[in-house]
Amino acid sequence: MIIDFKKYSSVKIGSQFEVEILEQKCDFDGFLIGGANNLLVSNNPKKLGILGKNFDFIEILEKNREFYILKIGCATKSSTMYRFAKENKLAGFEFLSKIPGVLGGLLKMNAGLKDENISKHLQSIESFEGEIPKQNIAFQYRFNPLQKPMFSAKFKLYFGFDAQKDTILKNTRDNQPQGASFGSIFKNPSGDFAGRLIEAVGLKGFCKNDAMISDKHANFLINKKNASFEDAIYLIELARKRVFEEFGVRLENEVIVI
Repeated sequence: MIIDFKKYSSVKIGSQFEVEILEQKCDFDGFLIGGANNLLVSNNPKKLGILGKNFDFIEILEKNREFYILKIGCATKSSTMYRFAKENKLAGFEFLSKIPGVLGGLLKMNAGLKDENISKHLQSIESFEGEIPKQNIAFQYRFNPLQKPMFSAKFKLYFGFDAQKDTILKNTRDNQPQGASFGSIFKNPSGDFAGRLIEAVGLKGFCKNDAMISDKHANFLINKKNASFEDAIYLIELARKRVFEEFGVRLENEVIVI
């Protein structure tokens, strides 16, 4: 199928490219785009794929008075996972209420908010070669080392949906900038915040054509209307350069550039 990334991606940057739909597990040698919520697509991306509807599901593998064990397809939206947990009074997915995307992308980035992340209640990930236990995956902050396609995952969620935590996390996301964006540009360096560093070097609100480093939160890049890939990359590299020159800190991308 043809996907227009100017319409499909959250940052609304990119051209039209052929994307292969995967309806069954296979040894795909390209990049799975998921919901394209943390992607910046170049003018010449690698081979692209997307999981089909067969991987959009939540299956209850075990259920008792204390917990559920769930198998979830990697094309399942974060909002679907959040609603399922809330409706069944399960704890662990409260942070997903305001994080867009599908499970595959969440796992790829070990996505999270505050002290929560998608790997926290994970048991295993299913690849083409079989099931990979969580203990065999060296998850880190916003990082998953697996370089192979992921098709589903198992989670263990205990009862106890936390309505207070749900509200706090929703309010955290509500304070973030609005508009076309891929979310955070950079991972927060240890003991500091990327947004603070970028603001400190005077780049908050700085523009390159229609691409802007947000004037609300300097770790967000906003596409005001017709920003190009080149505009976005210019700002990303400028922020990285300025922060390193001023503070000696090498900012690491959270956004994936393909």
